[in-house]
Amino acid sequence: MYSKDNKRRTFLKKSAMGSAVLMTGGVLPAFSAKSYSRIIGANNTLNVSVMGVNSRGKSLAQNFARQDNFEVIHICDVDSRAIDTCKEAVSDNQSTKTKGYGDFRKSLESKDVDVLVIAAPDHWHAPAALLGMQAGKHVYVEKPCSHNPKEGEILVEAAAKYKKVVQMGNQRRSWPNVREGIKAVQSGAIGRVYFGKGWYTNTRGPIGVGKEVAPPDWLDWELWQGPAPRKQYKDNIVHYNWHWLWHWGTGEALNNGTHMVDLLRWGLEVDFPSRVSSNGGRYHYKDDWETPDTQVINLDFENVSMTWEGRSCNGKPIEGSSVGVIFYGEDGSIFIPGGNSYTQFDLKGKVVKEMSDNVEIDPRDPVNPATQLDAMHIQNMYDAVFNGGSLNADIDSGHKSTLLVQLGNISQRVGRSLDIDSKNGHIKDDADANKLWSRAYEKGWEMKL
Repeated sequence: MYSKDNKRRTFLKKSAMGSAVLMTGGVLPAFSAKSYSRIIGANNTLNVSVMGVNSRGKSLAQNFARQDNFEVIHICDVDSRAIDTCKEAVSDNQSTKTKGYGDFRKSLESKDVDVLVIAAPDHWHAPAALLGMQAGKHVYVEKPCSHNPKEGEILVEAAAKYKKVVQMGNQRRSWPNVREGIKAVQSGAIGRVYFGKGWYTNTRGPIGVGKEVAPPDWLDWELWQGPAPRKQYKDNIVHYNWHWLWHWGTGEALNNGTHMVDLLRWGLEVDFPSRVSSNGGRYHYKDDWETPDTQVINLDFENVSMTWEGRSCNGKPIEGSSVGVIFYGEDGSIFIPGGNSYTQFDLKGKVVKEMSDNVEIDPRDPVNPATQLDAMHIQNMYDAVFNGGSLNADIDSGHKSTLLVQLGNISQRVGRSLDIDSKNGHIKDDADANKLWSRAYEKGWEMKL
């Protein structure tokens, strides 16, 4: 017999088993069903509609369904196959039946929906989030929160105007040992910190040269494009390669760089830079891929700087990790790799402190890298909705971190460094760069508060 409570206890048991302490100890809570309920007061339930469930969205839907205080009631996707697959997956985690919608706007018409979860392609993130808030829903939006800087600014204004909770998918802000690592950086554990470095590495293959063909019968190509100006369907765009095309995607910088740049900005306690530059290009293959497969973004702030390195076609790790950040200070450094851990070093490179656990993380998994830890991010949103708690990744913070890598991409595209107003993040005295601050929309899809 189905029991969501039993499913939940199994999930929590696995989380607890995964929290074995290494060296000086970890801070991943060993939740029990009783302590979990006590922490979040899970007697009230939020009904969820998930938009975009072909890959990452499917895992998010399952994770929301695992929570006792959430019910996934709607599954939305322009791919009819993805709807059926996700509905079946969600049914393994809750008894509530889900409804499927090809057009998520139909789901938003329902008064039963409390939260819109967005995992559609990047060009949909901000427009869908705005429509969700305007329909009276709270929003959980995967990174990046926007396709371009103007959209991020609109979302910040919208959250204040419509008074809705908007959590961005910077899940590491809710991972306990990562939070402890950032706290150590900010508290002076390595002295005055003046430089941060982040990276992402992978070995992706070519995407080929697409052929213009009729869209498959399972895909609503018109709605997939949504707010973006119309283009002919090609057979190498859906479902993942759109990431590397500027019209819909934002490249590796925002696909994965957002997470690490967010940790750097958080740890260094900075908002907007004064100068941004980017170097790189599409080097490895000759195909339809437009965004850089190799990129280094440099950001200068007052008294500190940071850099992010992205390598999409050569996955050799840095510091033994495919993804991570290092903070450099006057008295040492702190390394946060892809998992829920951190290591502090002195100036000679000797380990001073390490906080870790053995929960398995795969930072290169685009679908489901860290289910157990990400549940904490989901619960943080619940606490904000019902108890007025603070979001770990609210839209203001999410926009600022997203903007940093967007500025890097703009610098890359115009081929020069950018001077930035450190008070608001806007580009100074560069008409060509400012053309990329926003985008053109398909008529009728413009974002309007």
